[in-house]
Amino acid sequence: RQAVEPLIGVLGDAEWGVRAAAARALGEIGGPEAVEPLIGALGDENDEVRMMAARALGEVGDPEAVAALIEALGDESERVRVVAARALGRIGEPAVGPLIGALGDADWRERAKAARMLGEIGDRRAVEPLIGALGDENWWVRAAAAQALGKIGTPEALAALREWRQRE
Repeated sequence: RQAVEPLIGVLGDAEWGVRAAAARALGEIGGPEAVEPLIGALGDENDEVRMMAARALGEVGDPEAVAALIEALGDESERVRVVAARALGRIGEPAVGPLIGALGDADWRERAKAARMLGEIGDRRAVEPLIGALGDENWWVRAAAAQALGKIGTPEALAALREWRQRE
C-alpha cells in the first residue's frame, strides 16, 4: 500500500514502458486513490500505457472508472478497446446504468458497444432497454442488442428476440 503514491508519480515518467509498468502495478496493489491517476493514464499517448491503465481500472473495480472506460471503448487502439470492455465486465453491476444510458448515444458505434457490454455483464435490468434497441435505426445496433438479449437469456428477452426475428 505504501507503494501506491510513488507509483502514481511514476505514471508521469518520460518512458512509456515505465508508465505502463506503473499502471500494471497500480492495478495489482492500488486502491481507490489510484483510480483518478489511472483514468488520467487512459489519455496517455502510448497505447500500451492506455491498455495497462484500462486493465488496472478493471482490477481495482471502482465504479468511478465506468464513464472513462466506456469512453475508452472508442479508443483508436483495438487492444485498448478490448481491455476496456473486459474491465467494464469485471466492474459489472455498477456499469449497467451508464451503459443503459449509452444506448441513447447519438453515435451508433457507441450504442452498439453499449449493447454488447450489457450482454457481457448479463444484468436483467438491461433487458427492457435492449428490447427497445431492437428498434434502433442502425442495423449494427439492432444486431448487438439481439446478441446481448440472447446472452442474457431471460424468457422475456428470448420472447422479444423471437418477435424481432420475424419482423427483421
